[in-house]
Amino acid sequence: MSPSEMAKRIGSGLLSFPVTHFDAQLQFDEGPYREHCAWMLEHDVAGLFSAGGTGEFFSLTPAEVASVVSAAVAETAGRVPVIAGCGYGTAIAVEQAKAAETSGADGLLLLPPYLMTANQEGLSEHIEAVCRATKMGVIVYNRDNGVIKEDALERLCDRNPNLVGFKDGVGDIELMMRIYGRMGDRLTYIGGLPTAETFAAPYLEMGVTTYSSAIFNFMPEWALAFYKSVRARDLMTVREQLNQFVLPYIALRNRNQGYAVSIVKAGMEVIGRPAGSVRPPLTNLTDEEKQQLAALVSAVSRQTVAA
Repeated sequence: MSPSEMAKRIGSGLLSFPVTHFDAQLQFDEGPYREHCAWMLEHDVAGLFSAGGTGEFFSLTPAEVASVVSAAVAETAGRVPVIAGCGYGTAIAVEQAKAAETSGADGLLLLPPYLMTANQEGLSEHIEAVCRATKMGVIVYNRDNGVIKEDALERLCDRNPNLVGFKDGVGDIELMMRIYGRMGDRLTYIGGLPTAETFAAPYLEMGVTTYSSAIFNFMPEWALAFYKSVRARDLMTVREQLNQFVLPYIALRNRNQGYAVSIVKAGMEVIGRPAGSVRPPLTNLTDEEKQQLAALVSAVSRQTVAA
């Protein structure tokens, strides 16, 4: 799949990050992971981000990332693009890019470099090194200590045709508009703020046609219905669903640091498709919090079925 084809396909619908399944010893559990990918593909998903943020990229070794990506590629079998997580220092990111290409991935999601906050020149060198290491399409994930700005991004795009995507996890509206105003249709724009549904409607007006839904892991029908309401600019339905599910979900997520991933795995457990514990340093939801999530999911699922 060419970089431009990959970008076009992921921009056409809803995206998701499969959680990474672990067994009782917190080792990658490939069979259930592949089963989960297959279940997700029964629904109308435009692409899967394998070993991404919700997939606990940060807690996987480089070899495990390659294994997770290979499993997703094998199960997906070309039906939708598989975008592999990539990050840490430049040398490791380059190795991961090459490994993902060998594994058969269709693109890369380049997460921020580890620990250091670099200036625009250094960050540009980091991004360019990854772009030049692969023929796959690259999506830059702007967040935390890896925030590229419009001038540097434009120069990178001029030099690297395979830099085809921009994912925003910052929430700086002015920066987002400067980037969209400068780059226009040169890039595919992806919403990447947690929880993405909260920002989906306003971001659509800034050219962000898609986002990655972690909720898709355990409520795919609801996630797709919400996405369709966003794309139809049905703001009344969007507001209703935000109030009925997303905002209470966020309130539960915000009870503890690191819960953005933990709550998704808890959701998997709630629907009877457990994916194992999160790895340290993350912690699981308490039993009480899981019960509250179960009640919320049950109420919203009944409404989705009724509709």
